[in-house]
Amino acid sequence: MTAYKPGDPVSVRRLYGRQQNHKLRLGQVELVEKLLPQITVPEEGEITAGRLFGDDRPLHFEIGFGSGEHMAYRADMLPDHGFIGAEPFLNGVVGALQHIRENTLANIRLHMGNAIDVLERIPDGSLSFVYLLHPDPWPKARHAKRRMMNSGPVDLIAAKLKPGGEFRFGTDHPIYVAHAMMVMNDHPAFEWLCQAPRDFLTRPGGWPETRYEAKARAQGHEVWYFRYRRK
Repeated sequence: MTAYKPGDPVSVRRLYGRQQNHKLRLGQVELVEKLLPQITVPEEGEITAGRLFGDDRPLHFEIGFGSGEHMAYRADMLPDHGFIGAEPFLNGVVGALQHIRENTLANIRLHMGNAIDVLERIPDGSLSFVYLLHPDPWPKARHAKRRMMNSGPVDLIAAKLKPGGEFRFGTDHPIYVAHAMMVMNDHPAFEWLCQAPRDFLTRPGGWPETRYEAKARAQGHEVWYFRYRRK
């Protein structure tokens, strides 16, 4: 494994940006106060499918789930799988809670905070899928170390995925694409599931378009989709 760099997200436990964008409505406050405690990932101890869902099932982990659209879609499509989502921003967590309530999704657990804090507590080789979709690109060179696509987080993702497990990454930012490809192409634990250029320009099956992605396309941005298999 590659040594963590100073300032890497695994080394520095700091979240940037505001954790709440706008005031919550009464119904949203109720979701946070009543539903969130019921499905929150435990704050301490090992995180396993048995502990979260009461049985041994395939586990998925989404890093920064935004408003939860992708996670809810996948959870609804795969009801016998377990989904763990980590998102530091309250308004995103509220969005996920709304999806969970409206679609009666019993196979999702949430962590409002740093994804690394939960990912580290998952036993190695336990995850079937990890998702990192449209993370903050931190385009300035001096901020590149903050990107989740860096050696520390990618090493951690590799350790937690089971052999044959899949890491999916998506972005609409060209600087981040170049950086991510450099990081992933140098990593010995992953095989890029790409046979032709169209493979990373076409959304794979089971990967829904989120509002963020639709907005990016409306602004004229290209969107890239990457799938990597854990060796």
